[in-house]
Amino acid sequence: MSKVTIDFVSDVACPWCAVGLGGLLTAMERVKGEADVELRFRPFELNPDMPKGGQNTIERLMAKYGYDREQVQANRKVITERAAAVGMRMRMAEDNRSFNTFDAHRLLHWAGLQGQASQTALKKRLLETYHYDNQDTADADVLARAAADAGLDEAEAREVLASGRYADEVRKEEAEWRDRGITSVPSVILNGKYLVSGGQPADVFEQALRQVAQEG
Repeated sequence: MSKVTIDFVSDVACPWCAVGLGGLLTAMERVKGEADVELRFRPFELNPDMPKGGQNTIERLMAKYGYDREQVQANRKVITERAAAVGMRMRMAEDNRSFNTFDAHRLLHWAGLQGQASQTALKKRLLETYHYDNQDTADADVLARAAADAGLDEAEAREVLASGRYADEVRKEEAEWRDRGITSVPSVILNGKYLVSGGQPADVFEQALRQVAQEG
């Protein structure tokens, strides 16, 4: 069976990353038995300078991209529908806020040391925490509860968050992906050399996985 590694470069704050992850996980199920897939989540911050308490999401998107309110709402409706189709829940309301995600990336690094299943479970829970519950991913209590919901040790998660552990590792990884030319997410890199960009549907990921597996 061919081995395929996947580096899923993304941010918890990115709704298209939830769409892409849902599609990728579906594709991985489809190729089970044909390819041995190793999935690793890599950090990327869309809004590294996000202030404490966050910002209103609609107002932030209008300012960042020059959209009017109707354009933002239309885009969010499309994303919500695409996410629901791949089993990723979102609740995009007028009062949604955007939050800093650096500590979420530290926690994901910790979860990754415990294995693919743990990291994937936490990634999915954090995406739901951000985009459905709309809770502050810079808040240690919110993150620790998300870890517990994902089946991880809550006390250890709190210790990681309080200690500042893995901050250097996350910053180093973020810099490495920027240096490799990653400027938008999700960016999905197969076997270190094939890039699939954006929140693609399962069929696109399935085709890419099969092609890479055949080469291996």
